[in-house]
Amino acid sequence: MRSIGHKRAALAAASVAAVAATVFGVANLGTSANAAPKADNSAKTATPIKHVVVIYDENNSFDHYFGTYPHAANTDGTTFTAKAGTPIPNNYISHPDLLTNNPNAFNPQRLDAAHALTCDQSHSYGSEQKAFDGGLMDRFVEETETSSCSPSTLYGTDGIVMDYYDGNTVTALWTLAQNYAMSDNSFSTGFGPSTPGALNLVSGNTSGALSVNSVTGVPTSTTTTTVTSDPDPFYDDCADSNHTKTGNLTKMTGKNIGDLLNSRGVSWGWFEDGFTPTTTAADSPTGYAVCGAMVPITAENANFPLGAYVPHHAPFAYYESTSNPHHLLPASLDEVGHDGQANHNYDVSYFYQALAADKLPAVSFVKAAAAQDGHPGSSNPVDEQISLVKEINAIEASPAWADTAIVIAYDDSDGWYDHVAATITNGSAASGNSAICTNAATLDIGGQVNRCGPGPRQPLLVISPYAKKNFIDHTLTTQSSILKFIEDNWNTGRVGGVSADATSGDLDNMFDFKAPPGQAMRLTLAANGTVASESKVHGNGNGNRKN
Repeated sequence: MRSIGHKRAALAAASVAAVAATVFGVANLGTSANAAPKADNSAKTATPIKHVVVIYDENNSFDHYFGTYPHAANTDGTTFTAKAGTPIPNNYISHPDLLTNNPNAFNPQRLDAAHALTCDQSHSYGSEQKAFDGGLMDRFVEETETSSCSPSTLYGTDGIVMDYYDGNTVTALWTLAQNYAMSDNSFSTGFGPSTPGALNLVSGNTSGALSVNSVTGVPTSTTTTTVTSDPDPFYDDCADSNHTKTGNLTKMTGKNIGDLLNSRGVSWGWFEDGFTPTTTAADSPTGYAVCGAMVPITAENANFPLGAYVPHHAPFAYYESTSNPHHLLPASLDEVGHDGQANHNYDVSYFYQALAADKLPAVSFVKAAAAQDGHPGSSNPVDEQISLVKEINAIEASPAWADTAIVIAYDDSDGWYDHVAATITNGSAASGNSAICTNAATLDIGGQVNRCGPGPRQPLLVISPYAKKNFIDHTLTTQSSILKFIEDNWNTGRVGGVSADATSGDLDNMFDFKAPPGQAMRLTLAANGTVASESKVHGNGNGNRKN
């Protein structure tokens, strides 16, 4: 579910502006200029990795993108030929019967680039569980499929939820998997859509949520709940069409990785396309900033232009301590990654500026514009590749590349078919959960309900000079494994409470931290996702850069 457009209701400007000022106050605008500067511990790491960049794309299962990896049909699109000795993951190539005798109502069929823009499938907390059918993985057509939708440019057909792309369409991802490391055993931390996936990335926890009236800012209850859907964040002017809708917003209690990095003195930032407001809070008659930036118009989205910024994709806006409600810009490029009025939340343009100026924060989270994040129904793998190629090329061309680890991961599966179910390690006995969750050996850890997981399997790639080459990792990991890697690398400690960070699997097996300095390569991807050029990196392992 995503917001399309930013209409403003006819509210009294003065009163709404007063509400905005009262609701957000000044606590969220960054550290006081009079505060003593913190020691910068960004370079103090447990591994040679001094920079982590998490590219968090949208709504795809592993089999949907890698079902026939490394074998592409090569009947259309960009030709893909696997390197000799490429390992085969747990997919349709290693289980060919899934293509011809699938337990679901339809067999998987190949999608090509001409059918890149598809209907958004159902991917709610409950429907995904039902599709799993106790681990039989045989009810996706009945429970998560959307076979028709509008506008007519969106492709749908009976059985589409089962279908997959290959390297002729998702070429960049397949190329990166050939040259770096990929997991075939990584899952969402829990079932459900984008917001739970975003929260599990930064805190490993979807419980501790408070519902708040969008217009008045008054909590609707004093009892915390668990986030299982896609409510907009409370600490965001652009949420719920600038707080004009009658629905409720959500704010989270507890800590996240931003808090831990701040305490440790480690630079970090969330960079999302469209974050810079088109009307500032100071210039807005309502007192709320307006996020009116539109995504680039392509043939795929010409019939339904989208706002670039999606509030419920921005996890740090759910927490008062790490939010930038008015979308204030950093005072200078030197502020990026550090305390200041932007409070670690920026437009993606600042990510590219920081890269070019050799000022990349130690930890960066990057979110593409709505039409380029891979989300079915509004984005697609062809447009997603545009942003991926731009992001990867910019990072690999930068001075930071020599000691950087890029993690490409997804916030949810969109309900697309995948044939693998992980053993549930945190079930839930609450009403509305299905047998795969209610029958788990462990239920409702810490007394927090509706956090059943792991959920669906999704792609996860590590791109780094220290990543193992053409390697497939089988370690069971989740979205919160990324959080755990950051915690361990910068010695921040754990989020604590019922966070999944401590119990999540490690990403370490995807790396070779003993790789000889100077032996790493720098790839440049062509627009079609193939390798345009390759050169040796010089100065691998620079641990002296200050960010």
